[in-house]
Amino acid sequence: MTDPKTFLFLQGPPNGYWPHLAEQLELAGHTVRKINLCLADWVFWRRPRADNYRGSLPAWEAWLEAYIVSNGITDIIYYADQHPYHVAARTVADRLGLRCWAIEFGYLRPDWLTLEQTGMGPLSHFPKDRASIEILAADQSEPDMVYRYPHSFGQEAVGEVVFHLLQAYGRPFYPRFRSDKTYWPAIDYLAWLPEFTRQRRQIKFAELIEAQCLQGQTPFWLVALQIHADYQIRSHSPYDHQEDMLADIFASFAQHTRAGDLVIKIHPMDNGLENWPKRVARQAAQFGLQGRVHLIKGGDLGRFIKAARGVIIANSTVGLHSIAAGVPTLALGDALYDIDGLTHQNGIDSFWLKPQKPDVEFAKTYRRALQVIQVKGSFYHRAGRDLAVAQMVQRLTKTDAALKTAFQPDAESIILAAE
Repeated sequence: MTDPKTFLFLQGPPNGYWPHLAEQLELAGHTVRKINLCLADWVFWRRPRADNYRGSLPAWEAWLEAYIVSNGITDIIYYADQHPYHVAARTVADRLGLRCWAIEFGYLRPDWLTLEQTGMGPLSHFPKDRASIEILAADQSEPDMVYRYPHSFGQEAVGEVVFHLLQAYGRPFYPRFRSDKTYWPAIDYLAWLPEFTRQRRQIKFAELIEAQCLQGQTPFWLVALQIHADYQIRSHSPYDHQEDMLADIFASFAQHTRAGDLVIKIHPMDNGLENWPKRVARQAAQFGLQGRVHLIKGGDLGRFIKAARGVIIANSTVGLHSIAAGVPTLALGDALYDIDGLTHQNGIDSFWLKPQKPDVEFAKTYRRALQVIQVKGSFYHRAGRDLAVAQMVQRLTKTDAALKTAFQPDAESIILAAE
C-alpha cells in the first residue's frame, strides 16, 4: 500500500455517492475530510470530519489554503470542475503542489463515470495525438458497453431537486454561499410542470419526424442541443448561448445547401425555460429556412444518428455515439474527442458537402483508451455504485504520490495515473 493520504471532499453529486466513496477510502487506511459550503452539502454528507465554510467566495481561496496546510491535505476531490469554489480550489492546489480529482458522469455513457485529474474538457490531460492514444489503448480491452446499472428518471430528479432546494433555501445557515445555478431552483423546477403537460404531444411529433427521416427521401443533419446551464456550454464552448451556435449553423446551412433538412433535438432534461420553439422559429425565418428545420424533443437518438448525413454538437457525448456509428461529426465547442480521424476538421462550411467520416478503427482505439479516465458503474444503482467506488479507491490510493499535479498530456503520465 502507498503512504496514507488525506482526501478533502468538496461539493459532490446529489446522491449517496460521496459518503460511500469516503467510507471506502477510510477503510483503505486513508483520512477523509469534508468542507460543507451550503446546507445541501451538510445534509447529503452524513459523516464525521466535516467543517463548514460560511465566508464569502472572495475570501474562500485564502481560507482554503490555510485549511489545507493545517490539515495535511494531499488530494482534493470535487464534482463539477467549473464550480467557482472548485476553480479557486484548483488554484490553491496548483500553488501547494496537491492533486485535484474531478468525478463526473462518464464519456462512455451509460454506466460509466469519469475520474480524471484536474478536470474535463479543456482541463483534461487526456492526449489528443493519435500516437499517444494508441499507446494507451494497447493495454486496454474493449469496454463493457452493456447497460447493466439502470436507474429511473425519478431517482436522478429527486436528488437534484432536494439538493438544489436545500442549497437555495438553506441560505440562513450559509448566508454568503454563492450558487452557480443559472436559474433560481424554484423557477427551474416549477418550469417542469407545463413541460410535463407537453410531453405526450412532443413525443408524437418526434416520432412523426423520425418516421419521415428514416424513410430516407430527404437528407437531414442532426443537431443535438445540450442543457443551457451545463458547464460544457458555459465554460467549454465559444458560445454565450446555444442560440448563437444555431445562428452559425443556420447561416452556413442556408448558404451551402439547397436540399435537405436540419433536425434540432432538444436535450431530454431541458426544462423549457429557454423556449426553443420560439428561438428556432426566429432563426429559421431569419435565414430563410422555413420548412427545412424541425425541432423535436424525443425520438430514438440512435436511429436519428444512423440515418443522418452528419451530426453537429457543441461538445456533447452524443458526438462519441455518432463517431462510433461512423457518421460524420462536427464539434463546435471544446470536445475531448475533437481529433483528426474522429471529427470533421475543415470547418462548418465544408461539412455539408464534403464531411470527413470517422476512421472506424481509430474510433474503437479511442474508446479503449478512454477507459484510463473512466470507471464502469453508476452514481445511483447500488451494485453499480459499489463497483465504481471500488475502482476509484484503487486508482486514487495507488497513484504515485510523486506524480505532479499538472503533468504533461502524454501517454506515460496518463498510464501512471490509471494504474
